[in-house]
Order: sequence, then C-alpha cells, then structure tokens
Amino acid sequence: MVGKYLGALAALAAAFASPASAQDAGSFYKGKQITIIVGSSPGGGYDTYARLIARHMPKHIPGAPTVIVQNMPGAGSNVAANYIYNVAPKDGTIIGAYQSGVVLEPLLGKTPIKHDPSKSIYLGSANDDVYICLARADSKVHEFKDLFSNELLVAASQSSSTSDYPAVINAVLGTKFKIVSGYPGSREISLAVERGEAQGACGLAWPSINVTQPGWFNSGAVKVIVQTHATGHPELNAKGVPLAHTFARNDDERAMLDLFFSQSRFGRPYVVAPEVPKDRVAVLRKAFADSMADPELRAEAARARLDAEPVLGEDLQTLVAKVYASPPAIIARTRKAVLGE
Repeated sequence: MVGKYLGALAALAAAFASPASAQDAGSFYKGKQITIIVGSSPGGGYDTYARLIARHMPKHIPGAPTVIVQNMPGAGSNVAANYIYNVAPKDGTIIGAYQSGVVLEPLLGKTPIKHDPSKSIYLGSANDDVYICLARADSKVHEFKDLFSNELLVAASQSSSTSDYPAVINAVLGTKFKIVSGYPGSREISLAVERGEAQGACGLAWPSINVTQPGWFNSGAVKVIVQTHATGHPELNAKGVPLAHTFARNDDERAMLDLFFSQSRFGRPYVVAPEVPKDRVAVLRKAFADSMADPELRAEAARARLDAEPVLGEDLQTLVAKVYASPPAIIARTRKAVLGE
C-alpha cells in the first residue's frame, strides 16, 4: 500500500514537473539544429530509418529545431559511438543511430572501443528486429531439428549477424551450419540462396527479408526454420516456427542464447551521451516515441515497407542494464562462442 502511495506521488510530481522541463527544453531547442549521426553508410537500412525519423521528429520537439542526418560509418558503428561519447557536444543536439551490435561490443566483441554502452542514454529503437534462419526446400534441412544430423551450407558476410548467428548456434547447440563468408551483404546473400550457391542463410531480419523476397515464402521454395529471438514474430509464431532457445539442453545454454539474441531487441538504437541534461533526455525520448507513433511517419514507413514497431527508451535502458548484469561466467562462455575461441 505504501509503495502504491509513493508511486502515485511520484507520478503526480512528474506531471507537475513535465511542463517546466518541456518549457526549458523548448527555450533551448528553439533555433537549434539536432544532428543524428548514423554509424553506417548512406543508403542502408540504418540510414533509411534515421532519415525517416529526422523528417518527422522536429514537430514533436518543443522549439521545433531542425533535424539533419550525417553518416559516420566504421567498426560496426563504434567509430560514431566513440565520437558521441567522447568528442561531440553533450547538450542534447547530437543523437547516435547505431548498429545493434554496438551495445554488446564490450561483452562479446573484440573491437577496441572508447565508449561504455551501459552508461549511454537510450532514446529508443526504431524497431524490434526478429532474426531468423532459413533453408531452401531442396536441402536436407526441412526443420531446425534436422540441423543436428544434416549440414546446411549458409551464405554469410564476415563479422556480421549472418556469420555470428549460425556460429553461435553451432557452438551452443551443436548444429551443423556450414558457414561460407565473403558475401558483401544481404543482397548478395539472397542472390546466393536464389541461385542455389547456398542452401540457406541465418541472422537475417524477418521484417526485411519478408519484404525483399516474398516469393520465396509464398511459393514454399524457402522456409524459415527457426527464430533467433526471445519471443518471436507474431506472424511466424502463428505458423509454428520455433525459437532457437527452446532447443537448449540446460539453463546455461538458454542463458547464453538469450544474452546473444538480446541484440535483436536493440534493433536500431538511438542514443545520446550520459552527460546530456535529464530534462532534454526526457524531451527527446518523448519526441522519439511521438514520432514513431505519428500517423504520417507510419504511413510513410508503410509505403516504404519498413517495420515501425519501436522499443521505447525506458524499456531499452532497462534491457541494457539487465544484459550487463548477466553472470560473468555466462558472458565469458557466450563471448567464446561468438569469437570461436
């Protein structure tokens, strides 16, 4: 009862505090320019989402600042993350749009970095990606369980989800993905599957591949055999496509897969430096949420066939804290699986 009472008081205080914070931020942002720094090259998915959000976000920020996009690719978005964490202004005018792997880099990666993702402030993610593994119908793998006795040759890009996901599943569960790296990106991977150069692929985002290759699944030429996600996509759940972690043989294996797959929930994270004033963080988080709910943005996303089901900032912050609180032994074993050590 006491907790409930204190919660109500906190909510009441927040309600009275919000207008003042919004007004302060409005005074600050009026006439300003906000820059979204995308840690990927122009023209890709991360860039496309950032430019979509930049077109709609200004009307949801008090003071109606302009919002522009700049690209700073390199090291899986860690170049951009290092810049925003250490060099860029900390006043709420610089937002990072990173690849999801940035969040787990200190735990599971080997790229030297100069930022701490556990201390960064998360405004939200543009979507909750559900990654999948798929196989051609003419392969020997018709269901995920077939991978324990049959090899599946999968096309992959080096140091990407398409190589890391099957490698980790092999290491943790003992499956028989045969990974052929060297394909530049998802387009080339799709062509390899289409031509029969590869029997399948793993670590592809279902919302994207379902849009770019609908004929595969409508015709039955290619089948989704497993989802590498905590809860799965509603469409695939309805079709009975299993979740990879349900094949774990013990609690440690499940914890390792859950830790690794958590990056899909990060999706396309939008981040500011830890020093940004709290009132401006609150305004930016609300503006991000309002932008993603904006009917005009959602209509534009629908026309472009972009998935626009966001993860809100507070939820993302909680998830990051949970991931970084994982037992050290589980982190170490997962890291070993990721790096193939």
